[in-house]
Amino acid sequence: MTQDISRRWQMLAITAVILYLLWLLAPVLMPFAVAGMFAYLGDPLADRLERLGMGRTVAVSVVFFVLLLVTVGALLLLIPLISRQVENLVQSLPHYVDWVRTTALPWLQAKLRLDPNAFDTDRLIAELKDHLGSLGGVVSTVLGKVTRSGLGVIAWMTNLVLIPVVAFYLLRDWDRLVAWVDNMLPRSIEPTIAHLARESDLVLGAFVRGQLLVMLALGIFYGAGLSLLGLSVGPLIGMVAGLLSFVPYLGFIVGFGSALIAVLVQYGDWTHVSLVVVVFVIGQLLEGYVLVPRLVGEKIGLHPVAVIFAVLAGGYLFGFLGILLALPAASVILVVLRYLSQRYRHSGLYTEEGRQDPVIAEMEVAVEQSEDGIEVDVKEHTRKDRDDPQA
Repeated sequence: MTQDISRRWQMLAITAVILYLLWLLAPVLMPFAVAGMFAYLGDPLADRLERLGMGRTVAVSVVFFVLLLVTVGALLLLIPLISRQVENLVQSLPHYVDWVRTTALPWLQAKLRLDPNAFDTDRLIAELKDHLGSLGGVVSTVLGKVTRSGLGVIAWMTNLVLIPVVAFYLLRDWDRLVAWVDNMLPRSIEPTIAHLARESDLVLGAFVRGQLLVMLALGIFYGAGLSLLGLSVGPLIGMVAGLLSFVPYLGFIVGFGSALIAVLVQYGDWTHVSLVVVVFVIGQLLEGYVLVPRLVGEKIGLHPVAVIFAVLAGGYLFGFLGILLALPAASVILVVLRYLSQRYRHSGLYTEEGRQDPVIAEMEVAVEQSEDGIEVDVKEHTRKDRDDPQA
């Protein structure tokens, strides 16, 4: 085994051990991952304050206070709003059920020419109530166990306390940590890793900072627009649509469908339906031509299917932590895959031309339409046949 191959096996083993430890410690990494996200968001602002003459600790304290103030303010604003909207939705559920029974199902039966007895609404509603009742029992049981378990409450409280503490120290020592990681890398791969890290930082900056601003702007726009229409659950639908907008078209589909049902139940006229259509069309134009180009750009380039797969795979492998870090991790993986694709295209495996195979067969396929149907005539010519015209 040559020295180069041995070094590659060593790096592969180190990488495998690190990934295994991350998977093994996933249940306790949640506060550190959230704290790292806050530190990553605040580091550029802290660096800017340092360039203005502040010390690192003072700059970090200012940024930390601003982040903490924004987070607490958002929670104080959103929690009462969400609770009111959920309460309003629960109170409106009988109206939605009545609309489905008296309007939606008869319309579907008339348009699809279905048997009127195909939908037994009473049975469906009874089963729904049974399932909701069993779900409530499960939730009550789980909450009872959590509240009776002192360790569970202590763990949640510990995580809530750890997040700001760890975020402060990570933000203060962020540049030192980056320099330490850079010094620990093998010198043979340090330039490559540094290049990938810079490119990943651009992609992550576009996602973490840009996409969050896009989600916030869309949530505010949809919520305000639906509220101006007088929709009782408009803010809740707007928040959900904005939150799901990180998956292309998912936020639009869920928000638009929910708003249509809500406006039909509440008003039942085409005027308000048209206004809902106008709100979501403007939202899509705003997202596609203003928000995404200016705040995100084309730096991520994740396909919608890749976004959905990343979220599902992250949730399956690492639970809520995986969902939280799915898209940032997918963005970094995309950078690595682009690099590997370029390396492959410059490698001998891709560029080197092979020897001509003397027994390559070419198939001539002729497709003809006849009265009896389609006839396919396949004729095979070897290289010897092509070289000999008489063959």
